[in-house]
Amino acid sequence: MSGSIPIIANHQLKASAPQRRWIAQKEKDDMFKRIGMHVLLGTFAVTLLATGAWAASPIELTYANFPPPKTFPSVQMERWADEVKARTGGKVNVKTFPGGTLLTAKAMMDGVVDGVADIGCVAFPYQPGRFPLLAGVDLPIGFPNSKVANAVLWDLYKKYDPASLKGVKVLALFTAPPAAIMSKDPIHKMSDLKGYELRTTGAGVAPLNILGAVPVSMPMPDTVEALQRNVVKGVLSSTDILMDFKFAEQVFYTTRADLQTTSFGVLMNLDKWNALPADVKKVFEDLAREHSMWTGNYVDDHGKKSIEWSKENHKHEYIELSADEYAKWHEAMQPITDEWLKTTAAKKLPAQAFLDDLLQLKAKYEAELGK
Repeated sequence: MSGSIPIIANHQLKASAPQRRWIAQKEKDDMFKRIGMHVLLGTFAVTLLATGAWAASPIELTYANFPPPKTFPSVQMERWADEVKARTGGKVNVKTFPGGTLLTAKAMMDGVVDGVADIGCVAFPYQPGRFPLLAGVDLPIGFPNSKVANAVLWDLYKKYDPASLKGVKVLALFTAPPAAIMSKDPIHKMSDLKGYELRTTGAGVAPLNILGAVPVSMPMPDTVEALQRNVVKGVLSSTDILMDFKFAEQVFYTTRADLQTTSFGVLMNLDKWNALPADVKKVFEDLAREHSMWTGNYVDDHGKKSIEWSKENHKHEYIELSADEYAKWHEAMQPITDEWLKTTAAKKLPAQAFLDDLLQLKAKYEAELGK
């Protein structure tokens, strides 16, 4: 046997006096160790609670977007994610996926409905026929800027609560600024556009056809090479692209036309929304219109900066149509509105009432927010 002293309970009478003293001391030492450990654990727990480190794990949400990171739809996405994190005290963390890395533009709506992404930025005109009533906002009716268009879009959504958005939760709504013509040659009148090739998307085809231009549909990234090769001589879009895509290096004139907008919705999967705590839902609700208007202000200011940058760095010229010419262009757009009224009413939707409200709200917000 080894020479160690066996641990014997005090009540065992056969233990010698030295053994009993050793056992008593060991039990006392063990008791103090246990007390010390409890104190240490208690202090650690208080520290964790005080710092929030022992709080529940943050709610993780995914947010898909299709434009590149530095374009305005992705800039607003990052701002929204930051605001949510700040206003929930870190309770919600939003992971963003710009540039179509999670969902492409055309797959965005179904991807959100199916839960591929918790949140997605949907361009309504990229889903033809899916948002028939809201498509009225993207008619070429002469919105002067995105701020006015965003305020109108939000109010119309709240009033009409369109069935096309029943399967998702709307977190924000905004538009691109009304389309301008950015070209290699100066455009002062409608006749200057006859046979002129301009890159556009689907919503721009009809206006360009009416104006006598040749619409060429292609993705924005492909337009850089198309301009270099003279496949197109310009672009119908919002002016932020002059700086963001460096188009000002190849097109030297911008003609303000105030043609169609492109409406976007920040939409959330309904099951994911329903699962959120009430306090988080309130943050999202409180942020909705505010963020919609923030985006309008941001993109309008960014478009102005883009024009100024183009002037300073590439001697770009900004052209305002004469009042008569501007009126001529917009009177020519009436068949597009008439066709929308006809097809939308045929779907048993309140097309005329929607358009009447749209025009009244447009006038109201032009007076309040400026042209």
